Amino acid sequence: MPTLLKWTIEAYHRLIDQEVLAEKKVELLDGDIVIMPPESPLHSYTTRKSTDYLRQKFQNTALIIESHPITLSTSEPEPDITVAIPPQERYKERHPTPNDIFWIIEISNVTLAYDLNDKKRVYAQAGISEYWVVDLNARQVFIFRDPSQSDYQTQQTLSTGVIIPQAFPKLELSILELFHW
Repeated sequence: MPTLLKWTIEAYHRLIDQEVLAEKKVELLDGDIVIMPPESPLHSYTTRKSTDYLRQKFQNTALIIESHPITLSTSEPEPDITVAIPPQERYKERHPTPNDIFWIIEISNVTLAYDLNDKKRVYAQAGISEYWVVDLNARQVFIFRDPSQSDYQTQQTLSTGVIIPQAFPKLELSILELFHW
């Protein structure tokens, strides 16, 4: 069986700097450059409305980052929403890393298997403490907590009600308001 070339973060950044990946929607996941499908209108809408809601709820206590890279040891994915430590200037010279991240949200329309398997494994290995996958088709949210070496130890699936993020135990986020179902 042939061996695939694994990319380092540094080599990936050189490809970006040299514009080899210009005009391509890609992300680095576990050393592989993954081509991402175009976003549907529903995906874009949900991401925008969710980030607006989170920014309103958090004010300045958390930075809500929409569809921008984070840097992990062998990956540089672009989560739909990253909830990170403020201020914005903290990330002027670098992308957020696991120590900066409260939790990540992926909005899933056509990438559910990828988000629930490959991305979940990579985020757990990186120690991302909380990871949510929003299944737009089934109108449910998978909430993963307590990362281990290759998976999360706790999983919850909700369609209604509220979610209380681990990092903000006094904050209740309405699923209906957050995802506009």
